[in-house]
Amino acid sequence: MTDAPPSAPIIVTALFSRQDQAFFDAQRAEFFPPERNQLSAHLTMFHHLPPSCADELKHRLVQETRGVRAPDAKVAGLFSLGRGVAYRIDSPGLAAIRARLVEAFAGLLTPQDAGGWRPHVTIQNKVQPNVAKLLLAQLQRDFRPRSVELAGLATWWYRGGPWEPLSRHMFA
Repeated sequence: MTDAPPSAPIIVTALFSRQDQAFFDAQRAEFFPPERNQLSAHLTMFHHLPPSCADELKHRLVQETRGVRAPDAKVAGLFSLGRGVAYRIDSPGLAAIRARLVEAFAGLLTPQDAGGWRPHVTIQNKVQPNVAKLLLAQLQRDFRPRSVELAGLATWWYRGGPWEPLSRHMFA
């Protein structure tokens, strides 16, 4: 992996199974403005951890995943982002993992990461509110909650553009 300069924050995400990732990516490809769609669909757990915690973070993610069954998760609904649409992900087990990490890194968290967490996968963003409202209504018509498979946790360097992989930690 690439060493990051001290100014590159770390992002932490949950990883989905190939099938579920393909579903979210297809939704994002269809509805996200193409000029802004630089990333695969993702569920962000932390937006900005300092690079100084990289080793400790990796250690803790290994502890949370090695030999551990993936927590149950489901797509529980859709919600408006104002200028976009997201799928709400419900996973008490993933929320418990995040809570332990919040406790471990409490003094290093940005206000965004220290505040409440709304687990979701954004499939549309940065569009006019009326466009987002139409998509939300369209998707809600046929929506049915369904299980999704969490495959693991990942860390990424954020340097302003597409994220650079730092580590992956797969569930058993």
